[in-house]
Amino acid sequence: MKESSYTVTGMTCSACSAHVQRAVSRLPGVTKAEVNLATETLTVQYDEAQAGFDTFRESVEQAGYGLVPPRTGKRAELGVDGMTCASCSSAVERSLKKLDGVSDVSVNLATNRASFVYDPARVKLAQIREAISKAGYTPLDLASEDSRDLDQERRARSLFIMRIRLIVAAVFAAPILYIAMAHMFPALGVPLPSFLNPHTHPLVFALVQLALTIPVLLAGGRFFRIGMKTLFKGAPNMDTLVAIGTGSAFLYGVYATVLISQGDVSFAQHLYFESAAVVITLVMLGKYLEAVSKSKTSEAIKKLMRLKPKTAIVLKDGVEIEVSLDEVAVGDVVLVRPGSVIPVDGTVLDGASSVDESMLTGESLPVEKQPGSPVTGGSINGEGLLRFTVTKVGEDTTLSKIIKLVEDAQGRKAPIAKLADVISGYFVPAVLGIAIVSAAVWALVGKDFNFVLNIFVTVLVIACPCALGLATPTAIMVGTGKGAELGVLIKGGEALETTHRINAIVLDKTGTITQGKPELSDIRLYTAQAEADLLALAASAERGSEHPIARAIVEAAEQRGLALVSPERFRAIPGRGIEALVSGRLVLAGNAALMRETGVDLSRSEQDAHLLADEGKTLMYIAADGALVALMAAADAVRPTSRQAIERLKDIGIEVYMLTGDNANTAAAVAKSVGIEHVLSDVLPEGKASEVQKLQAQGKRVAMVGDGINDAPALVQADVGMAIGTGTDVAVESADVVLMRGDLSAVVAAIALSRATIRNIRQNLFWAFAYNIIGIPFAAGVFYAFGGPLLTPVFAGAAMALSSVSVVTNALRLKRFRVRD
Repeated sequence: MKESSYTVTGMTCSACSAHVQRAVSRLPGVTKAEVNLATETLTVQYDEAQAGFDTFRESVEQAGYGLVPPRTGKRAELGVDGMTCASCSSAVERSLKKLDGVSDVSVNLATNRASFVYDPARVKLAQIREAISKAGYTPLDLASEDSRDLDQERRARSLFIMRIRLIVAAVFAAPILYIAMAHMFPALGVPLPSFLNPHTHPLVFALVQLALTIPVLLAGGRFFRIGMKTLFKGAPNMDTLVAIGTGSAFLYGVYATVLISQGDVSFAQHLYFESAAVVITLVMLGKYLEAVSKSKTSEAIKKLMRLKPKTAIVLKDGVEIEVSLDEVAVGDVVLVRPGSVIPVDGTVLDGASSVDESMLTGESLPVEKQPGSPVTGGSINGEGLLRFTVTKVGEDTTLSKIIKLVEDAQGRKAPIAKLADVISGYFVPAVLGIAIVSAAVWALVGKDFNFVLNIFVTVLVIACPCALGLATPTAIMVGTGKGAELGVLIKGGEALETTHRINAIVLDKTGTITQGKPELSDIRLYTAQAEADLLALAASAERGSEHPIARAIVEAAEQRGLALVSPERFRAIPGRGIEALVSGRLVLAGNAALMRETGVDLSRSEQDAHLLADEGKTLMYIAADGALVALMAAADAVRPTSRQAIERLKDIGIEVYMLTGDNANTAAAVAKSVGIEHVLSDVLPEGKASEVQKLQAQGKRVAMVGDGINDAPALVQADVGMAIGTGTDVAVESADVVLMRGDLSAVVAAIALSRATIRNIRQNLFWAFAYNIIGIPFAAGVFYAFGGPLLTPVFAGAAMALSSVSVVTNALRLKRFRVRD
C-alpha cells in the first residue's frame, strides 16, 4: 500500500473538495482519499497494482478539476560557452536529454544558457557539466539554481492573476453602481449626466450599464466556466451558486433592455445589472482576500525552507571550494565561517563556537559546539570557525525531515472536520433547492417577478460553503506551523485534536525527566589523602572502562583539570567493577560485592551508603592496596526545566506519572525532587506499554513522553505519543508529537497549542454554521415575512465575502500564540 500527495487545481469551496474526494475514493485499489481545501492537496492510500497518478488525474478531471503531476526534480540553469548556431544548442540539448534523471531540457542560444530539471538522487551537476563538455562546449558556473518551491510559484502567479481581474472588475463595477443608484439619492449631490437620466433616456441608461457589466462578467468568467461545468457533472459548488445567481440577474437585465428598446420604459427601474456586476466583484474580492490569507497560513514552512543555504564550502585537499548544496556528500569536510548558516548535518572536527538553533528547536539560547558535537543544517554559527564532517544530506537532514513532517501534518484532517465534510457534500444542492422553493413560494403568494428574482439571487449568493471547508484546515495549518516555530512537531490533525483531550501523562524518567547521563554528585573519604588526589587516582584507574559511572568519574576529574595517568595494568570484572595498577598502587573500583569478595572492609561506609542510596544515587566503592579509601556516588541529573514543567502540567489539570525501571527508593527520590506523586517503578522495558494500558483501562486519556527505543511500544500504545527529539529515531518515528527542544517545557507548549488550535477550530465552525443558518433564511425572506428587512444581492455578496475571510483571519490569530508563564 502506497501513500501519495498531489496538488488539485480549480477548487474554490468545500463542495469542490468533497466532490474530488468522493470521485477518487470510488476508484478500484484506493483505500483512503483525503482532500484538503486549504492546502489544495489530495492525499491517497492505494494499491500500486490497481491505481496510480494517471487514474487519479482522469477521475479528478472528469469531476471538473485538475491534478498536477508530482515533481521530484529541481530546476537549475547552467551557462554554456561556445555555441554559435541552432545546431550547437540542439547538440547540447540532446546530450543532456540522454542523461538519466534529467528532464525538461531547454537550451537558449540567445542567452547561452541551458535550463533543465534534474533529480539529485540519480544525477549530479558534475555529470551534467561533463556531458556538456563532451558535446564540445564549455559549461559555466551555475548561474542560478531555482530552489523556490514550484507550488509556491504557481500560487503566487494565481494570486497575481486574481488581483488583475479584481482590479478590472472593480473599475467597471464602480460606475455601474453609481449609474444605477445615484438617482435614488439626490441628497448626495452627485447627479447623473442628463444623457444617463433613466426618465429621459432610458435606453441609453440601460445600454451603458450593459456595456459596463460585460467586462465584469469576463473578469469573473471562472465562476461561470467552473460553476456550469460542475453543475452539468452533477456536483455543483460555490461557483455554481454565484454563476446561476448573477447570470439570472444579468439575463433579466438583458431582457429588460430589449423591452425598453421596444418602448416599455418601466423596465428602466428594474435592470439588475448592478446586482450582477457588484456581486461578482465582491465575491472576487472575498476570494482574493481569502487567497492572500491562506498564503500566510503556510509561512512557517516558508521560514523553514529559507533556512537552507544554496551553497556550502567544502574542503578538498586543503582547498576551499564553494559548491551547490546538492553536491555535498556524506563524508565531506565542510567549513563554516562565523555568522554563516550551517548547510547540512554533521559532527564537528575542530573549532569551537556557539550555534543558534532557535528556528529548529525553539530554544533561544545558543548551544556551545566543540569537537565531537553534532551540528544541524539550518542553524546559524556564532563567533567561531567550525570544520565538520557531513553525516546527512538532502532529504535525510533534520531540517528536511522537519519540513516534510510539517507539510504532511498540514495536509491531514482532524476528526472534528468530519461533520463539516459531510455537510459540504450536500450543501450546494440544498441551497439550490432552497432558492427555487423560496422563489416559488413568494411567486405563489402574489409577489411580482422582480421580488421573486431578488429572493432567488440573494439566496444563491449569500450561501457560503467556503467558510465550512476552510474552518478546520486553515487552523491546523497555522497551528502546526506555529508548533514548528516552538520546536513542537505535531504529526497531523488527529494528533492535534487528541492532544487537547489528554488528562494523564506518563513521563519516562531517564532522558526525559533527567538528562539521561549520570554525573558525579558525591565523594566520601575514608583516608587522610586529599579529595583531588583520590579522584585523580580513581579516574586514572577507570580510564579504560565504558561503564556510565566510570565515565562520570573521568569527566569530573577532567573538568577539575586533574592530571590523569594511564594504568600499567587494567582488568574489567563483569558485574563487579575493575581492577587496575596505577602508579604502583593496586586500585579496585566497583560495587559492594567486589569489595566483599576481595576482603575490603566496608563498615566505615555503611551509613553513607544508606543515605546516598536512599537519595536514588548509584554507588562506586574505591579501594587502594586492599583498604577502602572513598565512596563515590553518581546521579542522573534532573533537567533544570523538569520541575517547573511538571508543576505547570498539574496546574492545567493533568495527572503526571513517572515511569522507570529503577527500584522504588531511587524512583521515589527522583519523583519527590520534581514534584510527582504517582510513581510506576521497577518496570521492565517490555512492561511500559502495559502500564500505559492499565491507565487507559481506568478511563484516562494518556500521553506518553519518552526518548529511547524501549519507549516505542508505549508511545504507540498511548493515546498520544510524544518523543524527545534528541532521542532515538525509532522513538521519533513511533510518536505522534516530536519535541525538538529535548525538555519537558515543550510538552506544556504542545498541550497548550493543541487546546488553542481546537478552540480556534470550534470558533470557525460555529461562525461558519451560524452564518449560513441565519443568512440563508434571511435571504429567503423569512424575516421579511414577519415585518423584517429584505436583503439585496449586493449585501448578500458582501456578507458571503466576509464570511470566508473572517474564518481564515481568525485562524491566523494562532500565529500570535504564546505559552503563558
